[in-house]
Amino acid sequence: MTTDSPPTDRRRWLALAVVMTASFMDLVDVTIVNIAMPSIKRDIDASFSVLQWLSEGYALAFAIGLITGGRLGDIYGRKKVFLLGMGGFTLASMLCGVVSDPQLLVGARVLQGLMGALMVPQVLSIIHVTFPAHERGKVFGMFGAIIGLGAVSGPLLGALLTQWNLFGLEWRPIFLINLPVGIAGLLLGQRFITESKAPKALKLDLVGVALASVGLLMLLFPLTQGREHDWPLWGFISMGASLLVFAAFIAYERHKTRKDGSPLVELSLFKVRSFTGGVGVQLVFGMTTGIFFMVWTMYMQIGLGWSALRAGLTGIPFSIAVSAAAGMSVQKLVPRFGRKVLSTGAVVMAAGVLIYIWEAKHYGAGIESWQMALPLIVMGAGMGLIVSPITDAILSEVPREHAGSASGLINTTMQLGNAIGLGLVSVAFFSVVDDADPRREPVADIFGGAFTHAMWWVAGGLVLVFALLFLLPKRRTTEDVPAMEQEPEAELAAA
Repeated sequence: MTTDSPPTDRRRWLALAVVMTASFMDLVDVTIVNIAMPSIKRDIDASFSVLQWLSEGYALAFAIGLITGGRLGDIYGRKKVFLLGMGGFTLASMLCGVVSDPQLLVGARVLQGLMGALMVPQVLSIIHVTFPAHERGKVFGMFGAIIGLGAVSGPLLGALLTQWNLFGLEWRPIFLINLPVGIAGLLLGQRFITESKAPKALKLDLVGVALASVGLLMLLFPLTQGREHDWPLWGFISMGASLLVFAAFIAYERHKTRKDGSPLVELSLFKVRSFTGGVGVQLVFGMTTGIFFMVWTMYMQIGLGWSALRAGLTGIPFSIAVSAAAGMSVQKLVPRFGRKVLSTGAVVMAAGVLIYIWEAKHYGAGIESWQMALPLIVMGAGMGLIVSPITDAILSEVPREHAGSASGLINTTMQLGNAIGLGLVSVAFFSVVDDADPRREPVADIFGGAFTHAMWWVAGGLVLVFALLFLLPKRRTTEDVPAMEQEPEAELAAA
């Protein structure tokens, strides 16, 4: 797969520290923004649609660029593209931290997402060529720990940086903190990361990228902006026309496959029933989590008037439950019970959502952080039973030669689902806020009602996830791919 053999000196551990720091920086940057949104809204007078686009713009750019970013690394060199992405991500972080115009901030976030899409796909490939097969299990264990740490520390770090108001900068340190980290990563990465390329790299499918990007924008832009413009006719026309663009994308991908065998998406994968169902699971699950995390933040900070620090601390039980259940599901439960673990996860998470809905209605504006702990722990446990084993379950019937591209497509689908979910927030949450009259109803009650309305959407999404999970095989039926033969993305799924 690569042109370089794994280095045997200790320098490889410094290279690992660099790429893991990049992954941590990207993951934290996704979660850190939500907790600071109320502060951003107050400071630069950002509208609710701008707040949506701060998350959605990043998620959409990241999702669209993931597959292309991986291809660029194969063609031009993973080290080179990784450093380009890291440098661009650092620059975009600086722009996010200094701009004062809401639209420019959204633009900087989109740039961040694009640069993250260049940087992140190279991480697993660099690990693959840097470490021999017998060391990769330990490395991927460390990688998983970093992901867990990022999930826990992102909201808390965002809360602390916002609460401290360093140098009177309000929310801006959540972005500016990336500057010293990024600069150090560039210097160390240039010295310690080994360059590598794929010997038979595919060509870039620029037309496919353009069609996919245009189709997604035509679908998501009206969802996000339509509420502020009273759902105009052009929005529905745009969403309807996006289906034609997606049809053109599929037709072109078929043509590209026949022409040179280098499409953006390997359409033959969708002939595998479990893969098609799994992509549906990832898409719907991404939508439900995208809705939840956005409205949860708005509910606690704007509706209940909690500080960023209190909101961040409230989420710790959720993060711990996710990490604990994820580890248990892979190590003990999935080998014994197979697909039933994922189905149980969907049921448990839906139960947590229903408990949260009941508590939000029962306690109203007087709800306390400790009272939220129960539904958050139940939701987190259910989520952990799904997120850790899902990729391996989807890949179980995929041909070995397509494992890497299939895994990349699964991750892309999850990010796209997240972007769509963020777009649906305007319908599931903000539409309820707009219809309420703050002169007759307290803000806490308005946002509480909007939160419970949106949580019913989350519950409905989890019911659909539960149904789609039956398309996956009951147990992993194919033999595990030897570590030396696996694509790096598939290696992470197995780990």
